[in-house]
Amino acid sequence: MLTRQFEGKEQASDYQKFRFEPAQEIIDLIFSYVDERFPKPYGFAVDVGCGTGQNTRILSPYFKKVLGIDISEAQIEEAKKATVSPNVTYSVCPAEEVTVGDASVDLLTASIAAHWFNIEPFLKEVDRILKPGGCLAIFTYFPSIKVHYKDCSEQMTAIFAEVEDILVPYGHEKIQHLRNGYKELYESIPYTDKRRLENIETKIRMPLARLLGIIQTFPEFQIFIGTKPEEAKEMMRTAEERCLQLMGTSSSETEVEVWLQNVLVLASKPQ
Repeated sequence: MLTRQFEGKEQASDYQKFRFEPAQEIIDLIFSYVDERFPKPYGFAVDVGCGTGQNTRILSPYFKKVLGIDISEAQIEEAKKATVSPNVTYSVCPAEEVTVGDASVDLLTASIAAHWFNIEPFLKEVDRILKPGGCLAIFTYFPSIKVHYKDCSEQMTAIFAEVEDILVPYGHEKIQHLRNGYKELYESIPYTDKRRLENIETKIRMPLARLLGIIQTFPEFQIFIGTKPEEAKEMMRTAEERCLQLMGTSSSETEVEVWLQNVLVLASKPQ
């Protein structure tokens, strides 16, 4: 069963507030792959470990119907609140037991989630529900980020590297799958038609406050603040102060550019 790291209502609310949609570069790569292997129109997509639905909503224009699933009821409730597309629905269930029929899914996605899954039963479930020729797309960004702002980009990036180093001891062992770029998951996929793309760089502009908010949605931070609340709050306060001083501004709503390195795993079930 999926590791339960995102159960709290407050964390789910923050997840919806701060997390961002997948970059268009990732979406374009996915549909370039799907277009080569599966004819339009697309029927049914399932987004596994959907959280508050950022990736699920992106799929809506491409499919007749889209289902987002997550083991966290709080996350699903937030996803429902944020979604207005009539062809998108949500369900609470684990990644290893998707409540859809055999050979019914054109595309199954997992955005910044697959490292929490139990790989072997998850891949068996993928094989059960994908149509012949159906596609699997799993992607994430690596924890190390680069933060760019005028002439202080190197110093800004160093601040967030320090934050990451502080959080490492609070990370679940499954985070290692993410740090390894999903290599183990890729190797476990039984299909011959598969590829793993890394070093996909994406750039996102956002207020400094949002970047700090994203850090606070990480499960490592949730454990940190749960065990050492004052130290966790001080870490974030200090990081914000240092960034603002470097940026020469008093407003955390000032935008920075965040550079992410992504990995994308694609596979297609044999016809």
